[in-house]
Amino acid sequence: MPWRTSADPYRIWLSEIMLQQTTVAAVVPYFERFVAKFQDVGSLAAANVDDVLRLWEGLGYYSRARNLHKAAVAIEQHYGGVFPADVETLQQLPGIGRYTAGAIASFAFDQPAAIVEANTERLYARLMALSDDVRSTASQRALWDFATAIVPNKRSGDFNQALMDIGSQICRPQEPDCERCPLKTCCEAFRLELQNELPHRKPRTPITAVDEICVVIRRRNKYLLRRRTDGERWAGMWDFVRFEVDKSELKFLPLATAGKQKKSERSLFAESNSVLPESIRRQVHDQIGAKIGDVVAATEFTYSVTRYRVCLKSFLCNGTVGANVITGGTQWFTDAELVELPLSKTGRLVVEWLASRTNTNVKQPGS
Repeated sequence: MPWRTSADPYRIWLSEIMLQQTTVAAVVPYFERFVAKFQDVGSLAAANVDDVLRLWEGLGYYSRARNLHKAAVAIEQHYGGVFPADVETLQQLPGIGRYTAGAIASFAFDQPAAIVEANTERLYARLMALSDDVRSTASQRALWDFATAIVPNKRSGDFNQALMDIGSQICRPQEPDCERCPLKTCCEAFRLELQNELPHRKPRTPITAVDEICVVIRRRNKYLLRRRTDGERWAGMWDFVRFEVDKSELKFLPLATAGKQKKSERSLFAESNSVLPESIRRQVHDQIGAKIGDVVAATEFTYSVTRYRVCLKSFLCNGTVGANVITGGTQWFTDAELVELPLSKTGRLVVEWLASRTNTNVKQPGS
């Protein structure tokens, strides 16, 4: 892990934000590209947020990237580009919660700051033999009180890192290696032989199937995209017109037999020049003020996000009628410009699909 070799608060902060909801294996290449582009908090603060989002593309949970940029700007403006060293001040920065503040304070500045994250949460719950749901308010309070009580005044960063390593390598979620654990003599779960049952968590929410429509509007050699707004998934990223639909609205299209394509993608057409139903055309108009013509190609992707399994059907449509009345937040982009835009992972899949079609014999919309 490249961030483990440095006490630089910038690198520690960046790694901790990237590791939220993401595995170490996935984070390492993103971290290395990010610090190569933005070497310190000053260069990050001076960057265009679109460049930050583009570099974050594919890592998910994009509010993390937006908050990184906001926090960098705040550090430059209010702290002269110098990271605060105390937990309370760090928590005032966008995107920095109690754990991240404790990690920065202890790892970078050796402050006696408590931490509770996935690995130490599991470790503490077993040490305490905590029988309640670890995510409950009472349990979280007990875990943080425990962490605060045990953190030493000296070498707190090493202490916290050691506990995280014990949690990840020894006190594993399944089959904890108790015989090798240096803390087994003070572990209540081990004494009570409950280490394989604790900690307790509520059952996961079942996966919900969702159907989405993506409408790619092309006019001559440009595509129409909109910037997603605050409160939407992938806020701040550019995207094609996209919305959730009822499965009954998808019965209009004759499906083709899937050929040799990506595992998560298949062609939809048995015949070309289909027309989207009026309900979908109306949603496109309501969202961006544009009218669409015939569909000339379509494809399908599947992806997962939080507790949803999404089937995304993407349609390439003829140029707009009355394109000059499109709403704010939308813009036309060429193929070359699409490459540089910050997009969601599925938005990038759609762009790659469009690129794969550039040499096919399809009538150009607007020509």
